[in-house]
Amino acid sequence: MMKLGLTAAAVLVAGPALAHPGVHVHPHDGASWMVMAAALAVIAVSGGVALARARGRK
Repeated sequence: MMKLGLTAAAVLVAGPALAHPGVHVHPHDGASWMVMAAALAVIAVSGGVALARARGRK
């Protein structure tokens, strides 16, 4: 499961860089909301993992 998540993250991060020539990774056309959505998703997933681990220790 972890390997699938890392692969999906790599594809999402590398996608914008592969779409255009040159080295750059930044949102285009006011798509900065995607950066915030990705950050919130990472926070939510890490919180879920931490909660699951905390419950498993009892």
